[in-house]
Amino acid sequence: MTTNQKVTTLESQLNDFNPTVRTEALQELLALAQEGEIELPPLAEVANMHCHTFFSFNGYGHSPTSLAWQARRRGIKLLGSVDFDVLDAVEEFLTACDRVGVRGSAGIETRVFIPEFASREINSPGEPGVYYHMGIGFTSSQAPASVAPILADMRRRAEARNKDMVACINAYLSPVSVDYEQDVLPLTPRGNATERHMLQAYTQAAERGAPDPAAFWADKLNLPLDQITAQIGDKPKFQNTIRAKLMKKGGVGYVQPGPQTFPNVEEFHQFIIACGALPCAAWLDGLSAGEQAIEELLALLIDKGAVALNIIPDRNWNIADPDQKRVKLQKLYEVVELAQKLDLPLNIGTEMNAYGQKWLDDFDAPELAPVRAAFLDGAYFIYGHTIAQRALGLGYQSDWAEIHLPSRRERNEFYAALGRRVEPGAVGRARLSQVNTAANPADILSLL
Repeated sequence: MTTNQKVTTLESQLNDFNPTVRTEALQELLALAQEGEIELPPLAEVANMHCHTFFSFNGYGHSPTSLAWQARRRGIKLLGSVDFDVLDAVEEFLTACDRVGVRGSAGIETRVFIPEFASREINSPGEPGVYYHMGIGFTSSQAPASVAPILADMRRRAEARNKDMVACINAYLSPVSVDYEQDVLPLTPRGNATERHMLQAYTQAAERGAPDPAAFWADKLNLPLDQITAQIGDKPKFQNTIRAKLMKKGGVGYVQPGPQTFPNVEEFHQFIIACGALPCAAWLDGLSAGEQAIEELLALLIDKGAVALNIIPDRNWNIADPDQKRVKLQKLYEVVELAQKLDLPLNIGTEMNAYGQKWLDDFDAPELAPVRAAFLDGAYFIYGHTIAQRALGLGYQSDWAEIHLPSRRERNEFYAALGRRVEPGAVGRARLSQVNTAANPADILSLL
């Protein structure tokens, strides 16, 4: 076996559902790099702080360990994971980032209901009051006992929605159907299924059970056969077509959410803060009725405990239509300016929860030049909090931070500076661990 073949095999094993296989594969890859068999590029001043892992869904099937390794192979200096409704990736991801030498952070994403915006669509299209929301800067996959029921309830709600959707779609697609336990859950490493896992199960079921899958889908989706034939070989694109027709608003599997469908903001924030992590607002593109009132929305969320803002830059500037691009790019500039005014560090990235999404934003694009520094400041900030919490217990939500860094601006500046000073991995953590936890922020920075 050539070195290239061995590397390909090992990189595939990084995505095995068995965590021992993933750990051993990374160890072998690092050994090959140490021996000079794999060339790792210098780390660049770039970041992707919003990458879904296969614990919710990754468009390329990447595990937390695989994400960390692939980031190092690409020279990405800062990396953040996020998953829907679970913390399953946190410890594996942070450990893998340590081992490969990438500054890492870990988060969670869910949907909440905001009654104050009940009549306004925010960042979940077609669903007034429903809000994609995040927590960032977690350091453990285990939630404290006081809030563990909140995390369990988030997972339970998601599974209940999935099962209701499968029941509706099964009835419509008969005789093709899937069994949630037997066909959907085995596609996940730890049983946290998403719509994209269900789509995969349905396309596989149609391939098994329909005499002519293309004709079956053309009939059930009410689309021309030639369109289905053209798409069916492109699984990600075809699954998006099915998703739009069956699972989104107007589809047979769609149920309009209401105030009781999702947790409320206060409950989600209680869970995040108890974990020592940071409630993080999320912005789509500034065009919805709710996001046109972005100052009102952010003021409300800040009052409830939000301290950061997530943005997916690529969908707000990398746009073919020049008129749409001009509008969305201006909205991007405006929300970044507002975030800085409100002392909200930015958590930016590409999501990677659908095939075709980039590994990295184009940090050299002229359109991103005005916001590049803010993007990097935010990335260093969340890594700085993460490493301070892991090494010393002095993260953003600590009593120490409340005493020594009473304002959000002071905390933002300190943790960003710390993130720049402390190298990732065992050496950086050991160096930071020697700091006296009674020291003030200036003294800590002066020692690093």
